[in-house]
Amino acid sequence: MSQTIKMTAEMALSGAGLACLIWFTVRALKRSVDPAKILFKWGFTIPFVIFCFWLAHQLGPFGPFLIVFMGIILSVMWTPHISEWFSGPLTSLYDGGNEPPEPKPYYSIAQARRQRREFLQAVVAIREQLAKFPNDFEGVMLLAAIQAEDLKDLSSAEMTLTHFCDQPNPPPKQFAAAMNHLADWHIKLAQDFDSARAALEKIVTRFPDTELSSLAAQRIAHLGGTEKVVLASLDRQPMAVPEGVKNVGLLESSEHLRPEEADPTKLAAAYVKHLEQHPLDTEAREKLAVIYAEYYRRLDLAEGELNQLIEMPNQPGKRVAHWLNLLADLQIQHGANYETVRGTVEKIIERFPELAAGEMARTRLGRLKLELKGRQETPGVKLGVYERNIGLKRGLPGQL
Repeated sequence: MSQTIKMTAEMALSGAGLACLIWFTVRALKRSVDPAKILFKWGFTIPFVIFCFWLAHQLGPFGPFLIVFMGIILSVMWTPHISEWFSGPLTSLYDGGNEPPEPKPYYSIAQARRQRREFLQAVVAIREQLAKFPNDFEGVMLLAAIQAEDLKDLSSAEMTLTHFCDQPNPPPKQFAAAMNHLADWHIKLAQDFDSARAALEKIVTRFPDTELSSLAAQRIAHLGGTEKVVLASLDRQPMAVPEGVKNVGLLESSEHLRPEEADPTKLAAAYVKHLEQHPLDTEAREKLAVIYAEYYRRLDLAEGELNQLIEMPNQPGKRVAHWLNLLADLQIQHGANYETVRGTVEKIIERFPELAAGEMARTRLGRLKLELKGRQETPGVKLGVYERNIGLKRGLPGQL
């Protein structure tokens, strides 16, 4: 029975040793830069070990010396691989080990050809990369830029970006960036504001009720002003420059030379009409609120406009904090009490407790009473009437 157990144990140990040997061999072959060299070493090692053990058995007392000689030869052959096996996990933390680099597209050749004005060759180089990495945003935008800006083929650039945006789940920011670039090219290269508006409207349609759609709507609202500026720059008419005022330094007063300020009434009417067409234009609504407060002295109307902005969904936190601070400024300037202004400032802290705006609001809340006191109107101080042109008189000797 003991003999059977002994044989079974020897067979198990031999099998385990053989399994370890096979695993080590396969792993070494996979990680080796020269598998043929590993196979040659194994082809030499196995017969060499068998021959040395047989010869040691034949030599009797001198057999251990042969085993030591065999160990020296094998250590020279296999030490580099064994040390790599043990130190590999540590060194891989610094050099990445033998893991292959993550495949990614390279556009250096295309960019170099573009710099040499070899635009068609650049397009071919980009398409080779896009064949391996379809819908890579960097490659798509580079291809569209060459088509639109260098080859002056805006229709091909639009097809390139539309194909990218028509994929099932495009990244929202990449979609918006592509459509904004397309709108820029329609304006800059073709002065086609209708197509630019259509490109921006795709963002609003694809991602409604998001910050991206709000930004796109804001830009749509200002396309009219952009169109006037661009068309005016293309149709420049001779402009007569009136003759300047002569001897302006000798005039008693230059008040009549100041340019006329814009009429707040006309500005307010224009903003109201504009907001009827573009209710999401935050810039126009903010300016209208300031006119209500500063010119009409209607703090209630200004608060109404700013509250619309503050409650507008999907607005950046920085902008909302700006509108709340502006509301607090107008309340202080136009006679609101401490409790009202404090409630406005506390809204910033409630909405943005972890942001810089919230910390600034806490600081402002601590000095709010001083701010209110400083904004109160101080009684006018009547100054004495002094002789005019006193600086032009020469002082007599002995007089101040």
